[in-house]
Amino acid sequence: MTTYDDRASLTDLTATVERVLRSVEGVIEGKPEVVRLSLTVLLAEGHLLIEDVPGVGKTMLAKALARSIDCSVRRIQFTPDLLPSDITGVSIWDQQRRDFEFKPGAIFAQIVIGDEINRASPKTQSALLESMEERQVTIDGQTYELPSPFMVVATQNPVEMEGTYPLPEAQRDRFMARVSIGYPSPEAELQMLDIHGGVSPLDDLQPVAHAHEIVKLVEAVRGVHVAETVRRYAVDLVAATRTHPDLRLGASPRATLHLLRAAKASAALAGREYALPDDVQALAVAVLAHRLLPTAQAQLNRRTAEQVVQEILQSTPVPAGPQQQPGLTMGRGFGQQPPRSL
Repeated sequence: MTTYDDRASLTDLTATVERVLRSVEGVIEGKPEVVRLSLTVLLAEGHLLIEDVPGVGKTMLAKALARSIDCSVRRIQFTPDLLPSDITGVSIWDQQRRDFEFKPGAIFAQIVIGDEINRASPKTQSALLESMEERQVTIDGQTYELPSPFMVVATQNPVEMEGTYPLPEAQRDRFMARVSIGYPSPEAELQMLDIHGGVSPLDDLQPVAHAHEIVKLVEAVRGVHVAETVRRYAVDLVAATRTHPDLRLGASPRATLHLLRAAKASAALAGREYALPDDVQALAVAVLAHRLLPTAQAQLNRRTAEQVVQEILQSTPVPAGPQQQPGLTMGRGFGQQPPRSL
């Protein structure tokens, strides 16, 4: 049953998210849906992969999100000669103490920006696997917990570009969602010239939320109710990717969990204490497409994973959206806003 404290948390969530949205959108013009998706992933305890051509603001988005929240931030520039120990850390012999001392790597931050992640070798990329899934790092048999909240925001160039490595399937599966920023509209690009022409807007960007606020908001999102019919709908969508003739690799059970968590965060951002099938539909492409591998024939026919997910959404029966659930006490304004598509 939802309590007064839960309602207060969702009220705080709405106010905090609006502040962060305004802060990031002041840097990334004309892409509100991309900014909103990045906040959805943060509150759903996931990691975000930003894929697009160079120069459209991938790193700018990651930095703006990080600076808008008063969290520890580390940036890793992935290069072909980057070593796994550069990310996780290394034990160094201390002559005075005559013992090994652990030197933490760049992964020990609340928001980690991995710039051009697919320019490093798969061996180096694998250094992120444990930290992204278990939020810990194991070095020389010793396990070190990572701070909370913890989020990896990685950027990558399309794999067809020179000097890139495709991300391993296990690495892609650990990213909750993938988003492409795309080119701005002419109006947004003209506004960008006015704002970015003299100084970088990141220079004046100040935190508008604190780490402890984000932790409380994450806990509020966990309490969002998901009806059995909505959970079954998410399972049906993911199961359909495993039998689709155009796919040689479907989505994993982890993808189902990520889709459900993202739907709960989307519902909370819309001011609702319960998730709807609309929340699952709005996030299905962003959460599922990057995990799928089309068959060779589908690639020859120029069929993309995004197109396949859209086809599955159209062919999978949608359950009737639940209204206010029994036992849920709705707060003022909750349930009155339609779900916002991402």
